[in-house]
Amino acid sequence: MRRSWLFLILIGPLFSVACGPGQVAVTAEIDVPDPDNEGQTVIRPIADAEIQLIPFDRDLVFDSLTRAFSTPEPEVPADLLSAQAAIAAAQAEWSAAEKTWGSGRARLLEITGAMDALNRGEARYNVLYREFQDVEAQVARAERVKDQAFQRFTDLQQGYLQRRDSMNLIKDQWADDAYAAAFDVFAVKLRESGEAVLVDTTDAQGYALIDVPPGQWWVHGFYQQAYSELYWNIPITVERGDPVQ
Repeated sequence: MRRSWLFLILIGPLFSVACGPGQVAVTAEIDVPDPDNEGQTVIRPIADAEIQLIPFDRDLVFDSLTRAFSTPEPEVPADLLSAQAAIAAAQAEWSAAEKTWGSGRARLLEITGAMDALNRGEARYNVLYREFQDVEAQVARAERVKDQAFQRFTDLQQGYLQRRDSMNLIKDQWADDAYAAAFDVFAVKLRESGEAVLVDTTDAQGYALIDVPPGQWWVHGFYQQAYSELYWNIPITVERGDPVQ
């Protein structure tokens, strides 16, 4: 039994729960880089994410098993976390450079189309020709920046992936041993609660609506990214009455 962990959060998750009369509404969203505004972020829904409502705190089970195990949980080395942050920065730099290069190429096509409709002797043609030369030079520079950024990203990634995979194997092996009894503990907790684990999946808007008996519940979910896994385990109390946020 493996516990999900936050290996490293590259971008921040948003996870909200609204409780109504016998229902829980879950909205899963994530901040991602805004492709149209460098340095800004936009909120995107997390679709097709499995949401579980559990009538006990699964983290307490894992924490108890962790304390009882003979060896501590392996820690991710600080330099490996730093390497992952560097990869994220390099990827963002490459993405921004690629966007600049792409928009420049698109402008060249627009200028070429406008010039094709004009005679060479027209003043407008000469203005567009000079702009074409300027943009062409900008595109060439942007392509060099893009290629260099991609090379940096690739070099960092190659050096990182093998170490990350080795670390994950170590952590997975430890988790398999330390949490071997987790399913048995879960079964006992469910029998004691008299409830079952409720499961749903978010729609295209990152939304899920689940019928839930009144009582104490934990909303559990995770979201797998290229270099990280985002993890939620949020306690809520479901009561009859007006919806609460």
